[in-house]
Amino acid sequence: MTDGHGLARWILAAALACALAAGGCGSGDLGDGLLTDAERAELEAVKPPAGGPPAKKMIILGIDGMDHGIAWRMMAEGKLPHFKALADAGGAKPLLSSMPPQSPVAWSNFITGADPGVHGIFDFVHRKPDTYFPYLSISSAEPAPEKARVLGIPVRNSIRVPFTDYAFPISGGTVENLRRGVAFWQVLERAGIPCVIFGVPSNFPPIRSDTGLVRSISGMGTPDILGTYGTFSYYTTGPLKDPDDVSGGYFYPVTIEDDTVLGELYGPPNDFLDYDRIEQRTGVPIPYQSRKTTVPFVVHVDPENPVVRIEVQDQEVILTEGEFSDWVEVEFQMVPHLVKVGGIVKFFLKSVRPEFGLYASPIDINPRNQALPITDPPGYGPELAEALGLFYTQGMAEDTKALESGVFGNREFVAQASIVYDERFAAYQLELERFEKGLLYMYFSSLDQCQHAMWRCMDPAHPAYDADEDEAYAEYLENLYMRFDGILGMAMEKADENTTVIVLSDHGFAPWYRSFHLNRWLYDEGYLVLDPGVRPDQVEWLMGVDWSRTRAYGFGINGLYLNLAGREGEGIVTPGREADALVDEIAAKLETIVDPEGGERVISNAYKTRDLYHGPCVKDAPDIAVGYAWGYRGSDTSSTGKIDVRLLDDNTKKWSGDHCADYRHVVGVLFANKPITLWSPALYDLAPSILEEFGIPKMSWMVGQSVFQGQGSGPVRQPAGVPAEP
Repeated sequence: MTDGHGLARWILAAALACALAAGGCGSGDLGDGLLTDAERAELEAVKPPAGGPPAKKMIILGIDGMDHGIAWRMMAEGKLPHFKALADAGGAKPLLSSMPPQSPVAWSNFITGADPGVHGIFDFVHRKPDTYFPYLSISSAEPAPEKARVLGIPVRNSIRVPFTDYAFPISGGTVENLRRGVAFWQVLERAGIPCVIFGVPSNFPPIRSDTGLVRSISGMGTPDILGTYGTFSYYTTGPLKDPDDVSGGYFYPVTIEDDTVLGELYGPPNDFLDYDRIEQRTGVPIPYQSRKTTVPFVVHVDPENPVVRIEVQDQEVILTEGEFSDWVEVEFQMVPHLVKVGGIVKFFLKSVRPEFGLYASPIDINPRNQALPITDPPGYGPELAEALGLFYTQGMAEDTKALESGVFGNREFVAQASIVYDERFAAYQLELERFEKGLLYMYFSSLDQCQHAMWRCMDPAHPAYDADEDEAYAEYLENLYMRFDGILGMAMEKADENTTVIVLSDHGFAPWYRSFHLNRWLYDEGYLVLDPGVRPDQVEWLMGVDWSRTRAYGFGINGLYLNLAGREGEGIVTPGREADALVDEIAAKLETIVDPEGGERVISNAYKTRDLYHGPCVKDAPDIAVGYAWGYRGSDTSSTGKIDVRLLDDNTKKWSGDHCADYRHVVGVLFANKPITLWSPALYDLAPSILEEFGIPKMSWMVGQSVFQGQGSGPVRQPAGVPAEP
């Protein structure tokens, strides 16, 4: 995964909050992956075999971010014995990621067996071509429509409650999974094969099973109940941070009076209230923060000891300084006595004295009572909660933003990340113990998020390295790799002679030393032009750009778009020969950029997506996917449509490792308990491999081939730079 989730954190929130608030009146549209007619017809042609489903079984472990170079080195050092055993038996290969090697893109390649030209996911963040405005690539939320139909007659989609400011929608909002194409487990389901799909990214809301054979819970892309990718709260008597300096959280000032602190948890906006009507009546505008529902809480501070008692909705939590609470269930009231939205929250008591500091986690969707659909069937969530207790449901639960903002130090982050790991491990144990037939897929986020946040601790050359803070955690990531060796060992012990075990990662990892500001380069080169009087540092979300003179712009972490006539709302570049020549010109220039600090190339390859992708979605893709060199990445500022004052900067953030580079520099892993014969396998080879294991031919849209039968290489493989096999 990538810090791109910080870029998109607020994009989804407003629309999703509307759909969430209306959830009491309408249901989310789980969709079917936005299938084409041809895909649907081919899928429906799949039938269970005459003799019933095969006895074959598969266990697939998706370990996000496991790096080929690190894993192979640790195997050679004897630190990963279970992985080494598979490698010695021929069941290990480096695994090529997607381009760009961002998790939503990569896991979509895995899910569909195709490239982004088929599944339509190109980055964490996309832009609407007609308006240039950003939207989250994984899912969309549509608020309740203005009009509904009653007996075929269009009417206003609300029923006002007399003498109040409340209005109930007749039809609710919807939430839609934007990944196109067919997931491999949809094919397995048609063939009568049961599946458990636990936490795979790019599957929110989870695809609805037509037969009940598939049980799934969504992963990356699942929001908190605010509709964001995780918004923490920090209540303190100490200094407050400038809101512009805090991404992914809020700092709230509190006071201690009579050993008591008063605070509020903030939930989704109350869209059952007619704010336009209220503003018209009162003449006072209502800001977004004031539209949020709240749950009050009281903290009683022990006058002598570093201990507090938190009271929230008839529940009590006792915390000692440095301790996390268990999950606390809370309900946000939308309409008194009628509509509530439930969530779950954890508290962490950072300090009592000299300054009081209390962290509240992002408020997650309660799996027992889902405000938005996160499991299919819906009863799978309560079943898991009954067996495991409550657990993180937000897609990227490790709170890297609390670390970045200084609420967490290394110790606190590691403790919180350990809770995430332990919860997923418990779920893995549960599903592994009861796995008897079909396919079990389990996803693990810990290695990815912890490498993002803690890479600097093992890399003293990193600009963000602080010996006083980081040296003690130099072996933390290696120890985490070794824990996953134990997870593999459990799967190997469970497997019988009919079970294929596969371990894969969506990409590897690299240090993020330097940030490249793509839009600054485009501005300096004259491809991106601003309105008269607008300074580069005033541009945000591409507002202030003179589209009548702009030929290219950057958006997302790896995306570069032409301002194409007929596609962009104010496009000026003519499609065809002119556009192709401009792509060739820009790509050639990008590949010659040298960092003046060390004389190294900044960009290894500027990939022309017309050559890279295949399928109906190519027309929506960036025109160039920028492949950054080792140690470099596109900047956060450029990714959100800003223009920085410099071309390159040191990365001094805690988020010190990354993978949004040239995919050949961040190679993942593929292990299996049988020989892998395909040379240079890629993520999109896994879906046809899975189908073949169950005796199902690969589908027509799949560009890969089985890793167990293939001998050659696929249509867009570029093995140069892939590390040698052990």
